Amino acid sequence: MTSTFADLGASHGVIDTLAARGVAEPFAIQSLVLRDAIAGRDVLARSATGSGKTLVFAIAIVERLRREDATPSALVLVPTRELAQQVADEFEDVAKAKGLRVGVAYGGVSMSEQARGNAKAQILIATPGRLQDLTERGTVKLGGVKILILDEADRMLDMGFQPQVDRIVRRLPKERQTMFFSATLDGAVGHLARAYTRDAILHEVGPAGETVEGVDHRFVQVSAQGKVDALIELLEHDGELTLVFVRTKRGADRLVHKLKQKGIKAEAMHGDMTQNARQRSLSRFDTGKVEVLVATDVAARGLDLDRISHVVNYDPPNDDKGYVHRVGRTARAGRSGTGITLVTADQQGDVGRMAARLDLHEDFEDSGMKVAPPRVVFSASGTGRRSGLRPPKRRRF
Repeated sequence: MTSTFADLGASHGVIDTLAARGVAEPFAIQSLVLRDAIAGRDVLARSATGSGKTLVFAIAIVERLRREDATPSALVLVPTRELAQQVADEFEDVAKAKGLRVGVAYGGVSMSEQARGNAKAQILIATPGRLQDLTERGTVKLGGVKILILDEADRMLDMGFQPQVDRIVRRLPKERQTMFFSATLDGAVGHLARAYTRDAILHEVGPAGETVEGVDHRFVQVSAQGKVDALIELLEHDGELTLVFVRTKRGADRLVHKLKQKGIKAEAMHGDMTQNARQRSLSRFDTGKVEVLVATDVAARGLDLDRISHVVNYDPPNDDKGYVHRVGRTARAGRSGTGITLVTADQQGDVGRMAARLDLHEDFEDSGMKVAPPRVVFSASGTGRRSGLRPPKRRRF
């Protein structure tokens, strides 16, 4: 029997708000986690991006807090400013149903302005760097926090935020509920999760290392000179909203210029842009005013938009984890999606080996390219050893 939000402990006001949004039944991660979260248990949750985890902690927080609670009483740490704003938007109507206020704190805007806006917020969503600045200035007090959420925890570690997170956590009451959401709970992320939680319940959706379900993986042979034309052909025939990944900031600006010359509405998003400019590009993309967003990896970390139908790796990712993260921007919230990687002749070896390690060798070979054998590295003794990981067993994506 499928659980309902009522079965999991959500109140009538929250359920009505979700229904007005068109959210009638819980996703898998919500069915697994929500009851424990509302009960106040510490939770470790591993699930792919786009699986509906934000709604899990949003519902749990608003069900556990009261209007008279401290400001803030719940703290949500996220890796990027874009994700902070998206999480705040997800919270807005659910929190309003219980009479709670939501605040955000991230870099690129006035600290004093944010401090004033957050003064009456029971729920604070923040990036680690900005929150550390605010706490050190004394404009945000964390002594009343009784719920801590770490969202996209693996990305926070990848971006080097652990020192700031550690300092923030030391300021929090030891008696609190902690929920930890991550695409992986291996290695350093797992150690951090165990250090921050007590008697945590572990919930996992899908096998470890899996990307999101519903992605069609495609690899396209292109020449170095023909990459732009190949991309334009893809854009003209496919997709609602397409997120295009490039390696560099300059590359993003140059590609947007070329696309606009061909009559394609596109915006760039990278680290050299101001926060207002990045938010403007994201808003124009999210509302469909432009069909294409060209971004670097850093700018797109934590990007959480349900309507992205295609992800194009204009420049292939540097590693397997980068590929999984990029294609995870599509096929979200139960939708299907397509991940396309453009591959030049000199990239076929590296991309083919990556496809094999991710068990995508059949998709790669469908393009007419062959997966290269693992590289052999010769040691000083003259013996050879294969590099790279053995391809895992076939998984369904």
